[in-house]
Amino acid sequence: MTSDMTAPVRQCGTGSQAPAPGGEVVGQARQRGRPRSEKAHRAILEAAAELLLARGLSAVSMDAVAQRAGVSKATIYRWWPTKETLALDALFTEWAAASPGPRDTGSLRGDLLSLLCPWARLATSRPYARVVAALLTEAHSDPAFAAQYHEHLVEPRRSQARAIFQLATARGEIPAGTNVEVALDLLYGALYHRLLHGHAPVTDQFIQEVVEMTLHGIQQA
Repeated sequence: MTSDMTAPVRQCGTGSQAPAPGGEVVGQARQRGRPRSEKAHRAILEAAAELLLARGLSAVSMDAVAQRAGVSKATIYRWWPTKETLALDALFTEWAAASPGPRDTGSLRGDLLSLLCPWARLATSRPYARVVAALLTEAHSDPAFAAQYHEHLVEPRRSQARAIFQLATARGEIPAGTNVEVALDLLYGALYHRLLHGHAPVTDQFIQEVVEMTLHGIQQA
């Protein structure tokens, strides 16, 4: 196993990177209709995102989204049965469009920082935390929505990081038997803990420390 994990700390990058690969969004299959329908679909998602960030999920209604998007409520209900599914799709779309994907920097540490730092900056740039918290609350009370929450909000983040660990295994940086799922919990658990509780900021320095401690634990296991 190579010793790149003990190399000097790589700073979080700020250069331009390729867009993050995204999974299918709730209702995305229906976007392939007429251009007018696609325009309405985009307008609804944009209106929902702005209202969610400005007011929070509890204060947003389908009426308000319809008015802001310039569509009827019936149009919204064609794609989203509840405001929670609309909010989930709006958040997924915003993050998928704005989050850069990881780069192959040549090291596990560098790859993780290239993924986590830009995402954390995005997640803390606007009041996304209260939207995520409201969606998480709904997921704990509705099993069907919980499955969508996991598919469209949780798994895309984990899938990107999982691919990074697989590449590190292929490089020989970490053992083949490394428990990657636990490593993902350590990384994202720390970030979401600060994001949702707000007791301390999610800074680049914090992310670097989380990555260092996670890799140290892997190295010592």
